[in-house]
Amino acid sequence: MGVTMDGTKQQRRGNTRQRIQDVALELFAEQGYEKTSLREIAERLDVTKAALYYHFKTKEEIIVSLFEDLTQPIEDLIEWGRRQPHTLETKREIVRRYSAALGGAEPLFRFMQENQATVRELRIGDTFKDRLRGLRDIIIDPEAPLVEQVRCVSAMFTLHAGMFVMQDLEGDSGKKREAVLEVALDLVTQAHRGAHGTE
Repeated sequence: MGVTMDGTKQQRRGNTRQRIQDVALELFAEQGYEKTSLREIAERLDVTKAALYYHFKTKEEIIVSLFEDLTQPIEDLIEWGRRQPHTLETKREIVRRYSAALGGAEPLFRFMQENQATVRELRIGDTFKDRLRGLRDIIIDPEAPLVEQVRCVSAMFTLHAGMFVMQDLEGDSGKKREAVLEVALDLVTQAHRGAHGTE
């Protein structure tokens, strides 16, 4: 066992806040958000309810914190994208990074899809829509023909569809992610060329 592998494992295990988030998501996926109590989360973690309480007072806090942590890379990507020139390479890089960010947040998006009432109540959906708008604004050329703008936005939704719709398709998940990414990259490339009149 390499030291580094052990090190990261320890780090992940040592980060109680993150462990609480992981275990909570597992339980929510298994038995539903409504049916899961803080006590059950504490039991599975093998910590006292007081220890759990030190980090989070409610289930809502756990979900909101998860959402903030897992979507931070998207926020960072928007900040980065705003400083870049509107070149094809920038757009392709945004799509690649967005694909990676979505991959990291997959369990959370599954939660959002399965618990839409909770998501509405906690207003997580609103924040996510704002982030999507921010992303859309850096990926489209405002002066591009409408059809090319639609292509750019479709590239983002292709990545979303890849997370949910593609699960039912046959094939290795890594290969599926690559195929989805390739289609998204094709769309932004086509859109850029269409907007700038280059073949």
